[in-house]
Formats: sequence, C-alpha cells, structure tokens
Amino acid sequence: MDIKRTVLWVIFSMSLLLLWDNWMRHNGKQSMFSPATPSQQAKTVSASAVAGAASASAASAATTAAPANAAAASTEVKSETITITTDVVKADIDTIGGEIKRLELLKYPDSVDASQNVVLFDQRGDQIRKEKTGFFGLFSGTKDVVVPARIYKAQTGLVGGNFPNHKSGFVAQPGNRTLGDAKELSLVLVSEQNGVTLTKTYTFKKGEYLIDVKHAVTNNSAAPIAPSLYMQLIHDGTKPTGGSMFTGNVEFYAPAVYTDAEKFRKLDFEKIESGKEVLSTKANDGWVSVIQHFFVSAFIPQDKVAREVFTKKVDTNLYAVGSIVALGNVAPGATATMDSRLYSGPQESAVLEKIAPGLDLVKDYWYFAMIAQPMFWIMEFMHKFLGNWGWTIVVFTIAIKLALFPLSAAGYRSMAKMKVVTPKMTALKEKYKNEPQKLNMAMMELYKTEKINPLGGCLPILIQMPIFLALYWVLQASVEMRGAPWIGWITDLTKPDPYLVLPILYMISMYITTKLSPAPADPIQAKMMLFMPLLFSVMFVFFPSGLVLYWVVNNILSIGQQWVINNKIVPPEHR
Repeated sequence: MDIKRTVLWVIFSMSLLLLWDNWMRHNGKQSMFSPATPSQQAKTVSASAVAGAASASAASAATTAAPANAAAASTEVKSETITITTDVVKADIDTIGGEIKRLELLKYPDSVDASQNVVLFDQRGDQIRKEKTGFFGLFSGTKDVVVPARIYKAQTGLVGGNFPNHKSGFVAQPGNRTLGDAKELSLVLVSEQNGVTLTKTYTFKKGEYLIDVKHAVTNNSAAPIAPSLYMQLIHDGTKPTGGSMFTGNVEFYAPAVYTDAEKFRKLDFEKIESGKEVLSTKANDGWVSVIQHFFVSAFIPQDKVAREVFTKKVDTNLYAVGSIVALGNVAPGATATMDSRLYSGPQESAVLEKIAPGLDLVKDYWYFAMIAQPMFWIMEFMHKFLGNWGWTIVVFTIAIKLALFPLSAAGYRSMAKMKVVTPKMTALKEKYKNEPQKLNMAMMELYKTEKINPLGGCLPILIQMPIFLALYWVLQASVEMRGAPWIGWITDLTKPDPYLVLPILYMISMYITTKLSPAPADPIQAKMMLFMPLLFSVMFVFFPSGLVLYWVVNNILSIGQQWVINNKIVPPEHR
C-alpha cells in the first residue's frame, strides 16, 4: 500500500506539472518543454512608441498634459548622446529629454552570450542572435534566433504648463564623462522653455548602481507657476523569448509598485493594456519599478513627499509606471528643487534593503517566500564564511538533514519494519486475495501489532519537498548565485549540469535508496520503482545544477541514515 501511494503521488505530481505547463501556454507564457512559439517571437514594438510618452501626466486629473509643441521644442537642440562610464555601469543619456536610453551593467555578462554584458535600459529594433544548438554538447551547432525589439527608458520632466519635459532639448554642461579614480561624477543638463528652466543632475558613484537624480526648477517668468515633476519608466509589453522554468533561466518583465499603505504589488503589462491594472494612487512614500529576472530598475522619489503613483498605456505595446510629485508654487525668480534616486542593477538583497523599504521584495520567490526568504538569509550567512555557493548548498543540506533527523529517522524506522513484516504481508495478501475488506482489516491489525506507521515511508520525501521547491525559487531569484561556480565543470549553479554528472550521481543514489526500501510484493510495482530513478534523473537533467546538488547530497546522507537503521532493525535475511 505504501508503494502504491508513492506511485500515485508521483503520477499526481507529474499531472500537476503538465497542467501547469498547459496553463502557462494558454496564457501566452513560455512553455517549460518547448521554445517560444512563432507568434510570440513575431510580436514587435511600434517604431513610433516613444512619441506618446509625454502624456504620463494624464494619470492625474488635476495635472495638465505635456504641451503639444514639446516635440517642436526638441528640434531646437541637436540630439546628442552623452555616455557616462563608471566601474560598474555604462549609461547613454540623450540630450533630447535628458532620458537614460541605455544602461549596460559592466560586471554582469549576458546569460546567452557571455561576450556581451547585460543591458537594462535600451531602445533597439529586432536583432538576430546566434544561439548554440544540440543536447549538452552533442550534435552542437548554432541557429539564428530573433530577439524582439525593445524599448526601456527612464524619463523625467515637468507637467502643469508649457514646461521642459522628456521631449524637450537639453544642453549638457561641461564635465568628466568617465569616473576614473574619482568617487563620483555628475552630469548636468539644462533646458529652458517659456521662461522656466529645468536643471537635471545625474550623479553616479563608484561601485554603485544607485543614481542620484536632482531636479531644480527656476522660474524666470513674470508670473508664479505650479509645476509637477514626473518620473517614469517606460517599457514595451513584448514577452521575452527563450528560457524555461527547468533551466533556471525564466525571463520576464513586469512593473511593480510599493507604498507603505498598500505594500508590494506586482503588475502585468497585459492587464494595463486591458484596463484592469491602471493605477492612480496617492501616497507619501514608496517607489515604482520594472522588474525582470535577477535585475530591477526603480525610481525612488524623496521620502515623506506627496506623490501620485500611476500606470498607463503610452502607445501601442508601450506602457509607463511612474510617480508625479507636485513642486508647489514657484514665485518669479525663485527655484524649487526635488531630490530622487534611480536604482538600476542587480537584485542583491543586502543592497536593496538599505536603499528603500520593501525594495528587496522585487526578488520573486513565487508562493514560497515564507520559506525561501529565511532560507536565503541562512545560506547568505554561511556563504560569508565559505565563500562558495556550491559548498554553501552542501553545508546547508547537511544542516537541514541534521535538523530533520528525528522525523526522517522515524520514517526510515517504519520502512525498516515494513521490510521485516513483508513476508507476513505477502501471506495475508495470498490468504485474502479475493476478500479486499478482510485484507485491509488484517493489514491494519498487523500495522498495529508491529507498531508500524504505513505512511511513515513517505515522511522523508514529504518533509523535503517544501525545502526542495523553496530552494528552486532561491536559485531562480538570487542574482548572488547567478554565474556562481562550484567546482570544476559546474560554472553556474543556476544552470543545468553541462556534463550530466550530477543527474547521474542522483540516479545512482536514488537507485541505492530504492534497494534499501521495502520491496513491493507486486512484480509490476517493483519494476516501476526501479524505473523511478531513471525517470527523475531525466527530469533533473534540465534543472539548475545547484538544485540537483542539494538532492544528491540529501540522498547520500539518507543512504547512510537508512543503512544504519536497517542494520539495527532488519535481520540479515531480510536486508
């Protein structure tokens, strides 16, 4: 009966997996077993999308839209790209609008092409990229893959009148463009429109992905003004191609907002398109962001300042998430300033926690956050001493095994006792083979007499499953482990084992575990149990190597524990 339950649990789990995959495909998301469909790849960004972004102020009924002649104003200053280079980022800033149109992370190689770096902010058309083909080095080659067009920018400007905005022309003031040995450098951009001057200052610091963004509004006109400052991230809604849940390379883009009152809220471009998630929320704190796998960009306005958080469809397949902050009345000759920050970089928990409340919540642990978050904290603490994430997983697995030792020992004792009474169970099945009700009663009486928990054999597996799944999401969400090596052939714990060593070790360890467990009386069930190690090993071929490492170490420890208990309880003739 215990074996039957195990088989049924496996079938049930596989069924859930297939149902989940079908649900993903039904909702237009990436299948776990196949590459993106042609329809997903064909979806591109409208070339005219940027032209509509100036209407961000429409999210507030009290704020007037950007002036209609803003585009004409931008022609007065020639577009120039200012490139700022620090030790960690390379940023391209356009003098039209003073927007950050490209941001390259110099310390993070691209997951597909290691010769290139990760690029967050970007504006480009469709690209053809060479990707490797073959199965773990076999029948290898390359194929051309269409990488869809991308629009992703950080924009700021003024609304409430005919003021400079992200389509106005700015003049860059002289200054250093490369950080070098300095601790920080600033880029100052100035735009004047109808007697109102907007001075935008970006300050980059050594070793940081956090950019200080200061806006100063000077009223050189003869009448008072009441401008509002908007800070927005615009992004297209095209779904990324490639990646799967198994390989630890799930790509996605999603807007997210946080306020102290409503806490963290992850949104969806498709729902913004349909009008189901169009926000217009007032708050005195919080931030807006666009999150993706391992990375995030977030505008963080000055704290304790009233702002309106909004989402908006800007143009065809282009969306904005941002904040609007009123600057109050600015008298003639006066200047109003507003400090804010823009973080655009990796989702490092220790860094995000210090920048703003709730910013670390952009790390997506799915429904396993309650387990995954403390799990990562423990592993991060261990990593400070070990210095290697692979050995951290090994030590963490040992620690978990020791913590759960009493529960797993109870399960293995029940399995050992099942081995001892297997001949009696076989005799009962033969005796009552045509009387299932009497057989069940006799089996229950046997369990009671021998003090066996029939579900005890499932305990070692059941108590490990939440930890196993939480670790999967820790590997999925933690940029700290992205590209982290273990030993030799394992150069990235978030990707599958390139030489299948760990899946093979898992198969061997699971086979030994199966042999130490009670043998099913039914020959068909016995064959199925011997087939299980191969089935799971094939699945583990596609899992992140860090996850397979955890399970291999866990199996090795289980074999030792089970062998000791078997030697104490099971007579030699039944082992």
